[in-house]
Order: sequence, then C-alpha cells, then structure tokens
Amino acid sequence: MNLNKVILIGRLTRDPEPKTTPSGQTVCNFSIATNRVWNQNNQKQEKTEFHNIVLWQRLAEIASQYLKKGSIVLVEGRLQTRSWQDPSGNKKYKTEIVAESLQLGPRSSNPSPSSYTPKQKEAPQEDNIPVIEEGKDSAGDEEIDVKDIPF
Repeated sequence: MNLNKVILIGRLTRDPEPKTTPSGQTVCNFSIATNRVWNQNNQKQEKTEFHNIVLWQRLAEIASQYLKKGSIVLVEGRLQTRSWQDPSGNKKYKTEIVAESLQLGPRSSNPSPSSYTPKQKEAPQEDNIPVIEEGKDSAGDEEIDVKDIPF
C-alpha cells in the first residue's frame, strides 16, 4: 500500500495567483511558510521551509477570494513533481503540493474603520497557533520514562 499525503499549516508568503486554463478550469498558486523550532545546546534554533501550493476548481476560487499574503491556512493534499525543459535545454523540476482540502485560518482581529460598528464589540480573536516543539512534552523539558507508565 502506498500513501502520498501532506498536511501543512502555515502563512501565505504572497497573494494567491488565480488563472484560467484554456479548457476553462480555474487554478490558483501560492506559497506558504512553515517554521520548525527546537533547542540545541540550550540555544533556540528555527528553520523556515517554503512550500508551493496548487489548487484547482472551487478550492482555487475560494483561495483567491479569501486568502491574502500573511493569512494562516491549513492545506491537505499530495506531493507532485513536474519537469520541463528551459529555453537552454536544461531539465528543470518543481515539487508542489496539490491541495485536496483547504481550511482558512482566523481573520484579523482589527476590523477596518469603514466596517466597524458598535455591535461588533467582541473579544478579539487569537491569531496564535500553539507551537509544539520536538522532544518536549506539555510539562516542559522532561521526557516520559517507560517505567512510569502504569500499564
């Protein structure tokens, strides 16, 4: 059995670019950034990865309508690598995530002045996503010892 599944939560690095194919299908491209944070020798380390996302049909329309640079998004899909030859005859490759599912993150908690009315006085939405660091449990730096498991 084989599985090609990707699940990412990140922020858009640029506005979505919607296009229409000659056959009339809508396609949208954007990239997202994901961060990995860990401690090494008591020093906080961080690495950012950038992922190219491709959406088709209704997902492409939704992304181009509701997402913008900086938006948080959850993308589920599959990896796909395309190849082509550039004008010099060199073979080029690009690996992308073809989205099969999309979940929009929270909207900004600061409404624009033109859309604000007194009825909208609500608690501001949190724009934080919890960070789960590798090698740590929720209690801190301690690791679970197998001997402490009661079964």
